[in-house]
Amino acid sequence: MNSRQPKPDQPLPLSTPPMQKKRGRPAQNESDGRRQELIEKSALLFRTKGYDNTTVRDIAAAVGIQAGSWFYHFKTKHEILVAIMEQGMRRSLEDIEAIAIHTLSARESFQRLVEVHLHTLLAPNHDFIPVLLYEWRSVEAQDRARIIALKDKYEAIWDEVIAALHSSGDWKMPTKFDRLFMFGALNWSAQWYKRGSGISIEELAQQAVQFILRTPAN
Repeated sequence: MNSRQPKPDQPLPLSTPPMQKKRGRPAQNESDGRRQELIEKSALLFRTKGYDNTTVRDIAAAVGIQAGSWFYHFKTKHEILVAIMEQGMRRSLEDIEAIAIHTLSARESFQRLVEVHLHTLLAPNHDFIPVLLYEWRSVEAQDRARIIALKDKYEAIWDEVIAALHSSGDWKMPTKFDRLFMFGALNWSAQWYKRGSGISIEELAQQAVQFILRTPAN
């Protein structure tokens, strides 16, 4: 009885064909990274060109994607603006909450607050708070409450330290407008301070504290 010779095994292909990439939303990690990049690049554009003068094409070009691709992350340019401001306030709040103000003297606490605030305003790639300061009018009413709640927490820490300065006598002749005058002076530095001008942010903070309190450090 004749038996059939078994067929040799079919050789395996040297490489498997690549899987077709599905279209649609990007993977989670990629999506988070792209969203953050959109926020950061948009913040820079809004700061340098202004919110109204920045187009969706400008944003897409800055990130290096097609004009319609960023709609996976944000529905409108306004949503990006709100995200910039919220993220900026959250980071700023975290930074000053990390200062152990209850273990420092009133003046030392104030010095640290001023340093952190100026760093937030003036350090490289810190465009979030300047956008908040100069584009607040562009935020629609229904989106302001969340940002205001963060701002109130931020200012409450300053109020505690300012009250301690009044009590210690470090802030001579206090007024009820101290915080408003102080933030006005500090925030305006975003208009004139130039990195590499010969004074560091830390040195600028020391000068600012002496200007505001009108007394030299002991």
